[in-house]
Formats: sequence, C-alpha cells, structure tokens
Amino acid sequence: MNKLITYILYAGILFLAACAGQEMNPTPPPPSLPVIKINAGSATTWVEYPATIEGSTNIEIRPQVSGYLEKIYVEEGAYVNQGQPLFRINSREYSELSNNAAASVQSAKAAIEKAQVEYDRLKPLVDNKVIAETQLKTAKANVDAAKAAHAQATSGKGSADITVGYTLITAPVSGYIGHIPFKQGSLIGKGESLPLTVVSAVNNVHAYFSMSEADFLAFIARYEGKSTEEKIKNIPAVDLQLPDNTIYTAKGKIELVQGQFDRSSGTISFRAVFANNEKLLRSGITGKIRIPFLHDNQLMVPQESTYEMQDKVFVFALGDSNKVTSKQISVSGKSGNNYLVSKGLASGESIVFSGIQRLRDGSVITPQKISADSVLQASLITGK
Repeated sequence: MNKLITYILYAGILFLAACAGQEMNPTPPPPSLPVIKINAGSATTWVEYPATIEGSTNIEIRPQVSGYLEKIYVEEGAYVNQGQPLFRINSREYSELSNNAAASVQSAKAAIEKAQVEYDRLKPLVDNKVIAETQLKTAKANVDAAKAAHAQATSGKGSADITVGYTLITAPVSGYIGHIPFKQGSLIGKGESLPLTVVSAVNNVHAYFSMSEADFLAFIARYEGKSTEEKIKNIPAVDLQLPDNTIYTAKGKIELVQGQFDRSSGTISFRAVFANNEKLLRSGITGKIRIPFLHDNQLMVPQESTYEMQDKVFVFALGDSNKVTSKQISVSGKSGNNYLVSKGLASGESIVFSGIQRLRDGSVITPQKISADSVLQASLITGK
C-alpha cells in the first residue's frame, strides 16, 4: 500500500511539473508582417546605351598665315565669346606688305590723274582738227590702263589687309577652349598637323551612342510611323545618366546620325540632343542614354519582397488561414526598385512585403495590410 501511495504522489508531482513547464513556455503567436495586394498597372523601364558627349559645334582653330606665335590670349578650358581674340601671329612682315600695297594704290591714282590731264589737253585740239584723232585715242587708252592699274593695286591692298587680319585669330563661335599644343614664340604655319586649339560650342550638346542590328529592329518596332524617320520622331524624351550616376536635369531628343549600318562594327549610330544652358556638360565626357519604355497592365513586385534561390526569384503569397506559400515568379524587367512580373502571380493576390527571411512554406502570420500603390511609387522614386 505504501508503495502505491508513493507511486501516485510521484506521478502527481510529474504531472504538476509538466503543467508548470507548459505555462512557463507558451506557444509564441504568429509573426505580424506587412502584406500588400498586387494589382496590374502602368510601369516604365529604361534601356541604357553608353554615350560620348560632344559639343554641337567643335571647330579646329588653324593658322592661315605663317609666323611666330606672338601672343596667346586665352587659357585651356576657358570660355570665350564669339569674336574674342585667341592668338596673335607676328604681323610685321604682313604689315609692310600692306604698306607697299597702299603706296602702289597712291601711285596708280597719280597715274590716272596724269593720263586724264593729257587726255583733257588733247581733246580740244582734236575737236578743232589741229591734231589727228589717233593721239586722242591713245590718250584715252592710257587713262583706261591707269584706271585698271589702280583697280589692281586696290585689290592688292585689300588682299594684303586680309593677310594682316589673319595674324589676329578670334573665336568663330562662343564655347570652351580645348588643348593648346603650342607655346608663345613657336613658329607656326598652314602646314601644321595639329590645330592651335579647338573651340567647342556647348549651348547644346550631342550624346552619341550606337545600337546593334537586333536592338535597332526591336527598338524601331516599338514606335508608330510609316518610315524610320517618322518612328524616330515618335521616340519620347530620353535621360542622360552622368558618370556619377546622377540624372542630368534636361531631357534629350534622339536623332538618327547614320542612314546605314557600319559594316565593320555591325552598329548604327544615334545622337541625343540636350540643352546645356548651365554649361555643365563638356565635350569628351561619357554617360549613358536612358530610353524609357511604358508598359501597360503590368504586375510589379518590390524587390524587397523577393528572395533568390538557384538563380530563381520567389515571393511568399498569402493563402487561406493566413498561411504563406512560396511562389516562383518570372521577371521580365525592372522599374526603379520593382520587378516586372510576367508569370507566377495573378492580379489581386497578396504577398508578404518584408520580413520574409525566416518564413517557410506553410508558416502562419498575422497579416498587416499596407497600400501597394504607396510602396511601389516610393520604390520607383528611390530606384530612379
């Protein structure tokens, strides 16, 4: 009997201990996680092409006369206005030629006056038949010859003055000065292989980029128009991404540069024209042209709501009884920080927005519904 009582007391102690243990370690409640409903809408994606920036006008400055470089008025990289002096070539030799031409003009003018005086002296004598008319014709020919010599001398003076003008080289357009390979005192001339400098007009700049044949055909097929030229006119404004990954403030317009493909590279060239009112862009810098494409009736999923496994992308969809199920999705593109989904989800389904790291198939959660529109718009802005 005593053993039976002892056994019952021992079993009771174990039962009470088990109950106490259950009270001390209760089952944790399901995690509370944000959930969004996926609906179809409009999305924009971008296709990027490497681009090189050049000024709308790049003019090589070359000497038109030979001589010593007497003065350099500008520094490399300086901004100059049209007509501003850039270089001066020693003009002494050409000034002397201009002075000689001026003297020739005066001599020719004096010869005209002398020949006219002789003509005027002979004319009354011929009228009164004192001398033969032949002498008057000779005098008239001398006047004409003197006038022709004067015209020739005047032309020579003009040519000499133009040559003197070539010794002062001014900016043909407003823009930025490029590299100056010559120093003051250098002997320069028409035959130089290098220009004195290059002036780049950058009020507008051109961003040059190329497409392969396949990209070009797919690209053109997206736009309406009976001809390639009409299709290009219907391309929307494009962005320029700068080397620091920022987006240039002004939008650009695409123009076709070449009418045919380059056989050696298999590409066709385009350019996008951008306003450069603040003179931020310079010739020679690089960037990326970003061409937008609008997608209608498109499902978008925030990247934050996805995870990858063996190069496949998954989300946790909310099912009955607040259980989550892992679903593979097919990604067709990216817009901001959102994936564009072509397969795997249907409009109206709900997915777990964040906190998915510890979830497993069949996990139960407490859903906290949030607005999908606000989440996707924020992702578009931050991901641009």
